[in-house]
Amino acid sequence: MERPIVTGILSYGMSGRVFHAPFVHTSELFELRAVTERSKKKAAERYHGIRSYDSVEDLLADQEIELVIVNTPNHLHYEHAKLALNAGKHILVEKPFAANSEQAKELFELARLKDKKIMVYQNRRWDSDFQSVKTVIEQGRLGELIEVHFRFDRYRKEISPKYFKEEPLPASGLSYDLGPHLLDQVISLFGKPESFVKTTGIYRPDSRVDDYFHFHLKYPNGLNVFVTGNLQVVNPLPAFVLHGTKGSFIKRRTDVQEAQLEKSVLPTDPNYGFEPSGSEGILSTLKADGTAITQYNTALKGNYVRLFDAVYNYVRSDVPYPIKEDEIVWQLELLESK
Repeated sequence: MERPIVTGILSYGMSGRVFHAPFVHTSELFELRAVTERSKKKAAERYHGIRSYDSVEDLLADQEIELVIVNTPNHLHYEHAKLALNAGKHILVEKPFAANSEQAKELFELARLKDKKIMVYQNRRWDSDFQSVKTVIEQGRLGELIEVHFRFDRYRKEISPKYFKEEPLPASGLSYDLGPHLLDQVISLFGKPESFVKTTGIYRPDSRVDDYFHFHLKYPNGLNVFVTGNLQVVNPLPAFVLHGTKGSFIKRRTDVQEAQLEKSVLPTDPNYGFEPSGSEGILSTLKADGTAITQYNTALKGNYVRLFDAVYNYVRSDVPYPIKEDEIVWQLELLESK
């Protein structure tokens, strides 16, 4: 094995603590060297010997750090990604990658100019529930797809204390918060839509940013894909509903990784990533005589480790990273549209 990638994380808030540090720390492919903590110094309680910098600029000045994870608030991703590239670092950027497609193109071009690797953190390609959907499609169990629904439902009436989520800043609102997850999953399966219609709305009292979004994406051969996020749903609908000429598949949002990581369950735990009993997807198909068959599909293990493996292979061996540049640009073109 080549030497581990010395890594720094630009923020040790929820994202750094839950989605990044545990993977970098437990993998022999990486060395967790430093984080940025502007006020509370918490990282050292869990990671002995870690360096805690007071500012992004201080962390970027650390010459030993090769890879920087850009996980600061959404409206700062472009600025901090640019700073990191100019500091000579490879970067892994949290979603949304940027506020618009022009910023994205500029960052990709800068990475080429600096001869550095640039990657986008789209971890939900490795959710167990989405992997179930992907497997059913790839197996051809549903025939030719006609109608597909991907959605993210939550109920949250209160305004978040995190200003960057609630102020009308670049890349704020629910569409830029949950939209990148759903749109990336759709694009990874079906590519760029031929056309689309976008709807957003504001429904929470005193909200200044969208808390509802809906995309109707139209693909060749009459495939209609509907992508929805809603913060005012008391009883969430199934996250994935697919109808095709040979059957239907329904799957609720059942991936456990985020909940486990919040409870400090490490990716190395033997129980990590496995859905509990009762979370199975429902596959309904027809036999030749028209008789309906219902099967309950157990999901494979969800595993964000695979994303970090892909980061390592791209940085050290130039193995193509699975989240492509064009896919991110297409995603942002949808998000920035009026």
